[in-house]
Amino acid sequence: MNGLKNILFYVLITGGLIFLMYHVMQEGELKEIHKIHKTVVHKDLGGFDQIKETLHHNVLHPLAILLLQIITIIATARIFSFVFRKIGQPTVIGEIIAGIFLGPSFVGMFFPEFSAFLFPASSIGNLQFLSQVGLILFMFIVGMELDLKVLRKKAQDAIVISHASIVFPFTLGVILSYYIYESFAPENVQFLSFSLFVGISMSITAFPVLARIVQERQLSKTRLGAIVITCAAADDITAWCILAAVIAIVKAGSVVSSLYTIGLAVGYVIFMFAVVQPFLKRIGEVYSKQDTISKPVVAIFFATLLLSAYATEVIGIHALFGAFMAGVIMPPNMHFRNVFVEKVEDISMVMLLPLFFVVTGLKTQIGLLNDINLWYICAVIIAVAVAGKFVGSAMAAKVVGQTWKESLMIGAFMNTRGLMELIVLNIGLELGVLSPELFAMLVIMALFTTFMTGPALDFINFIFKERKIGKSMDDLQRKFRLIFSFGDPARGKGMVVLSDALLHKTQADSEVTAMHLRLSNELHQYNMLELERETFLPIKREAAKLNLAIKTAFKPTVDIDKEIVDTANDGEYNLLIIGMGPSIYEGTLLGRVIGITSKIINPEKLLQTLTGKENIIEGSVFNTRVNNIIKTVKGSLGIFIDKGLVKADIIYLPILSEEDLFLLDYAQRMIHNKGSKVVVVDALGIFQNNMEFKEKVNIIERSHPYHLTFHSENSVDEEFLTQQDLMLVSIDSWKKLVISRSEWLAYSPSVFIIKG
Repeated sequence: MNGLKNILFYVLITGGLIFLMYHVMQEGELKEIHKIHKTVVHKDLGGFDQIKETLHHNVLHPLAILLLQIITIIATARIFSFVFRKIGQPTVIGEIIAGIFLGPSFVGMFFPEFSAFLFPASSIGNLQFLSQVGLILFMFIVGMELDLKVLRKKAQDAIVISHASIVFPFTLGVILSYYIYESFAPENVQFLSFSLFVGISMSITAFPVLARIVQERQLSKTRLGAIVITCAAADDITAWCILAAVIAIVKAGSVVSSLYTIGLAVGYVIFMFAVVQPFLKRIGEVYSKQDTISKPVVAIFFATLLLSAYATEVIGIHALFGAFMAGVIMPPNMHFRNVFVEKVEDISMVMLLPLFFVVTGLKTQIGLLNDINLWYICAVIIAVAVAGKFVGSAMAAKVVGQTWKESLMIGAFMNTRGLMELIVLNIGLELGVLSPELFAMLVIMALFTTFMTGPALDFINFIFKERKIGKSMDDLQRKFRLIFSFGDPARGKGMVVLSDALLHKTQADSEVTAMHLRLSNELHQYNMLELERETFLPIKREAAKLNLAIKTAFKPTVDIDKEIVDTANDGEYNLLIIGMGPSIYEGTLLGRVIGITSKIINPEKLLQTLTGKENIIEGSVFNTRVNNIIKTVKGSLGIFIDKGLVKADIIYLPILSEEDLFLLDYAQRMIHNKGSKVVVVDALGIFQNNMEFKEKVNIIERSHPYHLTFHSENSVDEEFLTQQDLMLVSIDSWKKLVISRSEWLAYSPSVFIIKG
């Protein structure tokens, strides 16, 4: 009865209101006839022409252009970042080159009409302001990454090295400016301003990029890594203070005139440390124990960031210095810093910073270097930059007692310029101190010095190569070495259970390593140790509960899949276990369609299919990363699909081919180590008359009778599967099951897929 009443009410109200609106519109048209006098004859466009004109107008609307620019920039930046990550370079190099690629140096040169459409002159201002917002957020993060406590503890050597790495290149930069002033300084720019900006452009070190490289090379916990990070942090603080003074001098025109601005800047810094920092620290202490931070509190910190940036912009030392200072005075509480980094980083690094690279690319006109002499000057600038930063840092490090290898590595690290250099150069161009030609040369210098960091470190390691003392062959042959790589600690607990089932009673002759990898651009220096501790805490607790001894390995990397394979291959592990989410095929036709479709649109998979290396359906059973690991790992590989594994008492082992015989070795391990019950399903009768199979079964039954049972029925129902703890299967058999029996995979237990 209520349902009928609701329907009746809905029909009457909706119908009545629609009729009322129709009546009002009809009356309105009568008023329109009397109001509008058709004195001008308008061209009556046809329906299709009207649609074309509307679409054309919408496409050229400033908001549409801005959205298209952002989409294009993000996509291009991701592609170039991927390419440069694959060749072992920092992703920022790819993003910078993506910006130059979209600018007049490539797209503008070869596709001028497209460039004019995508980046019309009227739209650059919008990009400029958005990119500045991105830089403000980025500098806020950079400030938060600096740990002032570390600087106080390790300041002595670091201050000497970092200041030498500033003074030496600054001096060379000033000398260089003397020779290029007449040719490259813009009109009406004083030599003082020009020389100071060339000097500071030679002196910058990119702390964020350097920190990532230190992490990727596993140096974070070493003495060398600590020195490099401390030097870079001291360098960043010093260089930005000098830059603030240089900007004040440039804007004032002389040192004397700039004293007022510098005095205000000093007063601002004192106020931030003496008044604002204690206030923020108090807020951090009050709310440090809360799981989430309320929006009013978040608003206070964001207001501090914006007010600080506004104050320094008004003073005349640039908003970026204020953003940097706001990050430095943030409460040292890890929870607070993590919350703000998470809120700020994605929008800043993924969307807004690439806009800055493109704005820089639009200003970088490499085509202006159209003479061999200009390229000669560019080479001289690069040589001066490398000599100043690399040699100055290395010599200072040697003087304070570092070895030659460490000194040269410190020099190579400090020579990294990256994004921080581009920020300085853009400020110089914005102030009119740098000409477009010199700006292009300095951008090339920033790219070259950042690009050379990795190869330089590799060369230094090669020159000072140390003989590694590895494990003896007897030790490697005696121990069964297992390593599992996990992403989510919750799934890592299932891998601990699985490892325990394989090795519990044979721990004396075994070695288990739990490895967690993180992309280096997702890690921050200030919380890396805390993040490592929190990541392994559930793993260690589970291992302690099972009385399983494990080692841990926490590694930052630019390529997780490659790092997994390299670690497994170089470490000569007997078994590598990786995780994989539940199959997309579980009982759904859509899952299979999605799997095949994702393969078709994946260039790497498509190429393998077209060349006949992989079947389009079979290759879609695993995702790209798992397929790559399967093909490149040398030893045995286990792929673990965790569905909440807490014990491995009952194990289901399907036999679908003669190659599955090796699975009995793993079954035997689990029976011996954990007393597991193994149900072997040989529905096809493959091993009925196989003597090797019978021999293996006899060995198991003699030592552990009643632990091995056989199931020969052709069908496996839901009830049977739900009684199992773990499914043990080979890779080839898993592919067959996915393709032919996908409807019951939804009921399968956790799965351990093994490549023998």
